[in-house]
Amino acid sequence: MAEIPWGRFLWYECMTDDKDAAVAFYSKIVGWGTTEWDNDMGPYTMWTKGETPVGGVMVLPDEARLAGARPHWLAYISTPDTDVTVVQAQDLGGEVVMAPMSIPTVGRMAIMKDPQGAMFACYTPETAPEGSDDPPEKGGFSWHELMTTDWEAAFDFYSALFRWEKKDAMDMGDMGTYQMYGNPGVDMPLGGMFNKPAEVPVSNWLLYTMVGSVDEAAEKVKALGGTVLKGPMDVPGDGARVVQCMDDQGAAFALHSVGG
Repeated sequence: MAEIPWGRFLWYECMTDDKDAAVAFYSKIVGWGTTEWDNDMGPYTMWTKGETPVGGVMVLPDEARLAGARPHWLAYISTPDTDVTVVQAQDLGGEVVMAPMSIPTVGRMAIMKDPQGAMFACYTPETAPEGSDDPPEKGGFSWHELMTTDWEAAFDFYSALFRWEKKDAMDMGDMGTYQMYGNPGVDMPLGGMFNKPAEVPVSNWLLYTMVGSVDEAAEKVKALGGTVLKGPMDVPGDGARVVQCMDDQGAAFALHSVGG
């Protein structure tokens, strides 16, 4: 049996107030389809890129909303043993939001907060996932960005949990260092970490999805009731463009395209 890898982003979940509205919004922005999965825990709507599931969408549970949660995206990061990773995360100052649970035929997962307060999920799939380290395609998630209060402490935390290593770094002047990170032996970074500006209220993960044209997608975001927060703008030295947005229910997301 193939081993479960460390530190790969395997699943992306949109937690929202209105699932049907979220499906309508992102299908027009990103071009995803959806498919329903019936399981022992009830029906679950999955995002699909072609015929391949890439994530899911679900209504925020009442207990999460009562605890102050708002619509957001949640990234699931692979580990060979969710329970061991959760204990290690707690020892390093992380917080359990949802205790480890098993999903029949899928795997075991838990939702955590890192020491700076950003939410993420640990995930041990039942079978080793397929995938590659090739550049992302349209409709795939292409970059995973952590805005935090202390990127160096955050990197140490995630590196201990998921074996990530530092890649290139970029000097952003008054905004400090933008540190890219990724898996050992893989040249392509998974994303970047940096200290958040004061106007960003909490530490958080921002997930980028590849589209055909960031500029065209940004106009669609506004037309569909979403908000463009920053951009569209060029990625320095990369030939790509990005835009940071909020959907019509208040969940932050970002888009990425090559050349427009």
